[in-house]
Amino acid sequence: MSRGMFITLEGGEGAGKSTNLLFARQWLQRAGHEAVVTREPGGTDLGERVREILLHRHDLHMSAESELLLMFAARAEHIAKVIRPALTAGKIVLCDRFTDASYAYQGGARGIPAERIAMIEQWVQADLRPDLTLLFDVPIVAGRERAGQRSEPDRFERENNDFFQRVRETYLARAAREPQRIRVIDASQALSKVEQAIADILEEAMHGR
Repeated sequence: MSRGMFITLEGGEGAGKSTNLLFARQWLQRAGHEAVVTREPGGTDLGERVREILLHRHDLHMSAESELLLMFAARAEHIAKVIRPALTAGKIVLCDRFTDASYAYQGGARGIPAERIAMIEQWVQADLRPDLTLLFDVPIVAGRERAGQRSEPDRFERENNDFFQRVRETYLARAAREPQRIRVIDASQALSKVEQAIADILEEAMHGR
């Protein structure tokens, strides 16, 4: 059986990842592909507990290094228990955030050097990298307005606009370096256009398998 395909969805706050993840899953199912849907941090019992710590809505302060290491601890479990087994079984994995988010949030926004993140990435992931990443890009103010309508803000959502601007710039810089893997989608346009962009990219990716 051939290896499956690893697809990740990335973006800043309010970029619509959850809605678009559902659309991507439905598109793949209609095309006859089995998709495992998961998220980071999370995806396993341990990962969901770490998620509670990282997104704690009360005043829980931690260093950027602690935040990064917790992310990768959850990721190591996620890879071992969910992602690699699904890929080995020939399934498509759709993951809401992965290591690009660590470079954007703990790297670009928190200031941890990319080289340090890359060392941990290599240790935890070995040769595992996403085959395709959909990056949903939206201006900071518009995205935060959307996010603010959902629920009480979590630890990350309470950061200021400068923080999220650094997140956005890091994502776009990574996309510029890896244009074949990271496909940028303008998430500020009408949902129908966003969905059409997703469908076009997925169709291209499936034909290339």
